[in-house]
Amino acid sequence: MLAPSIRPDDYQRFRQFLEQTCGIVLGENKQYLVSSRLGQLMARQGISELGVLVDRLDRPGASALRGEVIEAMTTNETSWFRDIYPFHTLNNELFPRFQAEHRNQIRVWSAGCSSGQEVYSILMALDEYRQGGGRMEGEVVGTDISPNMIERGKEGIYAASEVRRGLSEERRRRYFDTLSADRWQVKSSLRHRATFRVHNLLDSYSPLGRFDAVFCRNVLIYFSMDSREDIIRRIAQTLRPGGYLIVGASESVARNMSEFEMIRCQTGVVYRLRDSRPVLSR
Repeated sequence: MLAPSIRPDDYQRFRQFLEQTCGIVLGENKQYLVSSRLGQLMARQGISELGVLVDRLDRPGASALRGEVIEAMTTNETSWFRDIYPFHTLNNELFPRFQAEHRNQIRVWSAGCSSGQEVYSILMALDEYRQGGGRMEGEVVGTDISPNMIERGKEGIYAASEVRRGLSEERRRRYFDTLSADRWQVKSSLRHRATFRVHNLLDSYSPLGRFDAVFCRNVLIYFSMDSREDIIRRIAQTLRPGGYLIVGASESVARNMSEFEMIRCQTGVVYRLRDSRPVLSR
């Protein structure tokens, strides 16, 4: 299969389309990435030049094609208990605080949840907190721009190689059913506490409801600075008083954003919605 032809002006048009549609910002010299991710799609469509693809994306009735392009360009890297420290923070800092505040039913949003591993990791952490004596129920809402990833999350079915990545043998035994030698499914007790829906972070957050904590990890790095700040401000509006935002290890909330204060916990950094409540012990 020949690599698609990419003229400089067509590449700039495609960059503009991607940012306006889903917020993803491509660097100046990422033509190789576009070529590798869109090559098969363009071949199926009988398109050899990126400019022709962009022209088709602008036509009325091209929503299905736009969805395919966004799907192909979206990074879906994920794993169970990724970076581990946010989950220690949940168990050791946030869950006990929520319980002390008599939040018996919490809601957590996993924004950019990919195929669902983060959603189920949060639910496993909550289950382990309850097994340790904690008295709290919870729901986790996972959203992603990719319909395929959302369907995978709903099914909760993963290859054996995926399940082994980041999960101990004890957790595999406790939280999964073996469907076959290479297919494992998250137990229904966890799946029933997870909700998955397709959602673009540039769209309204109102239908999602209110949350006690939001995981938006390794997502903001793909957006422009303006879009990042807009997303963070709108996330703040979804949080209940005293709610928390957890971002990726390489991400941070700008100091000039007054909605949050940075809290240094023993296991890492989180951002707390500013209000009149006392902050976490440092």
